[in-house]
Amino acid sequence: MNDDRLKQLSILTGQQLRQHGATVTTAESCTGGWIAKVLTDVAGSSAWFERAFITYSNEAKQQMVGVSQASLQQWGAVSEQVVKEMATGALKEANADFAIAVSGIAGPDGGSAEKPVGTVWFGFATATGQVVTKCHIFQGDRDAVRRQTVALALQILHDDFLKI
Repeated sequence: MNDDRLKQLSILTGQQLRQHGATVTTAESCTGGWIAKVLTDVAGSSAWFERAFITYSNEAKQQMVGVSQASLQQWGAVSEQVVKEMATGALKEANADFAIAVSGIAGPDGGSAEKPVGTVWFGFATATGQVVTKCHIFQGDRDAVRRQTVALALQILHDDFLKI
């Protein structure tokens, strides 16, 4: 996945959001705002991009998008439950139509047998009440894991939520 492909995905996503008259927000941990960056690289994105929450720490996840301390303690930051809460919390705080949330282990350290380096959970929430989660294990170094995460987040939003 190269920068040109990320740009094309962002442009297509923006076009679809504009056609729907919809907005998107992001709650990002392992990507550190990269999804928001590629979306806002598109001229005119202020019409459909609401805001971003960079919730890298557990404290930020709790304070900014309402992730519960109990979920973090029971499931860990890289979990289905936490990305659900991140996505729904971001959607609510931003008053957007769609939310993307990601939390993962980009490496090179931090992995375990249960959650190896490259594990990323994705959460998507819609203003209509739909919440979808997906987990993927990426290969490669830290940059590759993060880049693939950005690409897959945009691809899922484009393919599963915005197709006209």
